[in-house]
Amino acid sequence: MLSFIKLLFLGAALSLFGGCGYQPSSHYVKNVFDESIYVEVKVDPSEPENAPYLTDELRKIIIQRFNGKVASKVKAQNSIIATYKGTQFIPIAYDKAGYITRYATIVKVEFDLKDKNGNTFHKIITATSQEGVSESALHTSTSRILSIKQGLQKALDEFISFISAKGANLK
Repeated sequence: MLSFIKLLFLGAALSLFGGCGYQPSSHYVKNVFDESIYVEVKVDPSEPENAPYLTDELRKIIIQRFNGKVASKVKAQNSIIATYKGTQFIPIAYDKAGYITRYATIVKVEFDLKDKNGNTFHKIITATSQEGVSESALHTSTSRILSIKQGLQKALDEFISFISAKGANLK
């Protein structure tokens, strides 16, 4: 009985110190990008107000999630060029009178990447979010902007997954 307890304790200690092998996404990103990354966001002329949000979020991702630095085009060997291709709204629910009460927001972003080895990747991400329509025009406008931002955030989350998967494959 005493040897069983010792064996159990030893197994618990080994698993505690051995870990599960989990690595954060920033670990895998290092296989794709060096520390400094150039970021450029190309704007959809019909919706220029969304470019600053996308630019800021991409820079946050580089700093916070990739543990990198945003650099000028001249200093960086890596680059991320995001092209915001616009938003589409599709009605998905109507009231009894036939008015739209809910719509899907579809956001499309294209990413062109250059990694630390000079390889280039192209990824098109289409993300969808849903939002309700209010009788107030101000609330509807705010909901529209919020829905676009939610769609862009989903696209960026998928972008992070894409880069992490690329990094895991380059291991």
